[in-house]
Amino acid sequence: MADARWFLSSRDCSRRVFRLFPDSSIDAYSFAMLTSVADVVLWCDLQLTKDGAGVCFPGLTMSNASTVEAAYPNRTNTYLVNGVSTQGWFTVDFSLKDLSKVNLIRGILSRSERFDGNGYSIMTVQDLNTQLKPQGLWLNVQHEAFYAQHNLSMTTFLTTASKTVIIDFISSPEVNFFKKIAGRFGREGPSFVFRFLEKEEFEPTTNRTYGSILSNLTFVKTFASGILVPKSYVLPLDDKQYLLPSTSLVQDAHKAGLEVFVSGFANDVDIAHDYSYDPVSEYLSFVDNGNFSVDGVLSDFPITASASVECFSHMGRNATKQVDFLVISKNGASGDYPGCTDLAYAKAIKDGADVIDCSVQMSSDGTPFCSSSIDLGNTTMVAQTPFRNRSTNVPEISSVGGIYTFSLTWPEIQTLTPAISNPYRTYNMFRNPNERNAGKLVSLTEFLNLAKNSTSLSGVLISVENAAYLRENQGLDVVKAVLDTLTETGYANITTTKVMIQSTNSSVLVDFKKQSKYETVYKVEETIRDVLDSAIEDIKTFASAVVVVKSSVFPDAEGFVTGQTNVVERLQKSQLPVYVELFQNEFVSQPYDFFSDATVEINSYVTGAGVNGTITEFPFTAARYRRNRCLGSKETPPYMGPVQPGGLLELVSHASLPPAEAPNPVFTDADVAEPPLPPVTAKAPTSTPGTPSKPSTNAPAPSGQTRLSLSLLLSVFAMVLASLLLL
Repeated sequence: MADARWFLSSRDCSRRVFRLFPDSSIDAYSFAMLTSVADVVLWCDLQLTKDGAGVCFPGLTMSNASTVEAAYPNRTNTYLVNGVSTQGWFTVDFSLKDLSKVNLIRGILSRSERFDGNGYSIMTVQDLNTQLKPQGLWLNVQHEAFYAQHNLSMTTFLTTASKTVIIDFISSPEVNFFKKIAGRFGREGPSFVFRFLEKEEFEPTTNRTYGSILSNLTFVKTFASGILVPKSYVLPLDDKQYLLPSTSLVQDAHKAGLEVFVSGFANDVDIAHDYSYDPVSEYLSFVDNGNFSVDGVLSDFPITASASVECFSHMGRNATKQVDFLVISKNGASGDYPGCTDLAYAKAIKDGADVIDCSVQMSSDGTPFCSSSIDLGNTTMVAQTPFRNRSTNVPEISSVGGIYTFSLTWPEIQTLTPAISNPYRTYNMFRNPNERNAGKLVSLTEFLNLAKNSTSLSGVLISVENAAYLRENQGLDVVKAVLDTLTETGYANITTTKVMIQSTNSSVLVDFKKQSKYETVYKVEETIRDVLDSAIEDIKTFASAVVVVKSSVFPDAEGFVTGQTNVVERLQKSQLPVYVELFQNEFVSQPYDFFSDATVEINSYVTGAGVNGTITEFPFTAARYRRNRCLGSKETPPYMGPVQPGGLLELVSHASLPPAEAPNPVFTDADVAEPPLPPVTAKAPTSTPGTPSKPSTNAPAPSGQTRLSLSLLLSVFAMVLASLLLL
């Protein structure tokens, strides 16, 4: 949320404030203090006005994160900054009184603009100290040489300010600055930290690159007690955004007597693929890797840094569970491997899932297998194979054509290359590219045997959809196929592994309930705000648990949680456990209220809303969450408390609130009721594999005998294009 960078280690912490709020604003600092460890150190990028006041502002020029351009459209200037001609609005051209007309706004366009209308004032160092009384304060002096050129002395300001403000850290990327302030503070004065910029950049006062200075840490030790470096100095990345082996920097610096602080942490930016979009994993790689631990981190999201160190560091996989809920996979660990493959299931088990799932599809020869979609174009590279001519139009399933599972035999399907799901490709976010086509699809039999041989799983969840269509139009009985496979694999006699059958169709669950004693789970795919008592009573006749989507628990509008429904509470009062989907690690999948952190989101649903289970594409994140030691504390720390539903919107000015949306519907018994499943209709032979012998009663009349319709050709083209984008 904005400016309270924080430095955290096993010993001390400092932070930078969440970047939800404008950087360096009062709410940004306040929120950092409210949701962080007690000894948080607030970070201030120190700038000087022309009358020598010290203000906290994130950059030397002001247009990017303030309203200065609107307030003073004609006050732009051009100066040399480290030898580079730079145009903009500079604090050196404004008095403190001038800046009273300027407000802080977001500086990163991907973050919410809703707080820009709050009228946040630019704060002085003294404001920060008197209004917030922080436990620690870090002043970053980025351009001392520039201010000296304008007859402004950072040294004078700092020595004067230190008489009334306790300054804990002073950092700068300029060597000469530290020589100027040497001896200006007593033995109890601030720690000096030399800030390294990118290795190829030149340090302006010595004309040496930062990379060359790094090779002489004993020199740095002559004027500083610590160093602040970008993440890549410690854990570099290759050109595909995967981790390379760690450097020896931390060990070398500690040997030289220097503390090591690391910058560049933010939940809402791309991180190494190795972390599976999980910021907690990234923090732990710097403080709990078995080889070294840095002394602090500079973060835009201190709630995550706080929880990582205080709740999750030095916690083994066998640590005691502190909270009880089911971790249910969604197509296995489909955030790391192509969904429903052997590798995705193996990782889900390894990562601590309680229940692994199989969305059952049927091949043309009647083999049930696992795939997240009945359209193979969504899960495999089928569009790049000769099977692309099997594409058909099935209006009962989709408005566009597809290459459906019932158009290929199981041996043919086994030849297909799986494709990883990339639900956020429009944000240029791609999952594990090195393994985007890894693994193989598995039959329901293989899935059940894999689960049966696992000692850690408590159950399996089998999802069944499109049963009526498959019976009427393809002559395939998916209910019977599932029950027969369960019997053949011995599950009818197994009591240690729970079998759950899930469907959005009540008729499917009624059919299963008539023929077996397996647990049935009803999925409500609509976003609802409530559920009628009569609907709950109907559900209880055929289901023993319910799945709802996240927004049926915490409704949201334009990225903000607007409140909390009573859906979970009402279902649980009727003895129906509630499982919620879909949890993902990518920050774009979460409302702003969860601080771009999947762990914060899970915590809010589990300890806040009290759900009985999470359905997730990243089982590791959920399984790790329930072992965190903070949940076992007598008092829950602020960084492990659930968010207040709608609380963030209360901080948005009325004029900036998102427009009110129509309320979500109430789920009624009419939504539950369905006719019984139709009987299986024998499928007539077809002349072309995968092409129905006659059109569906709801389908439009065919326009030709031997060629695909225009819409069908377009759909095939779209699938080919999508497959190419996966490469």
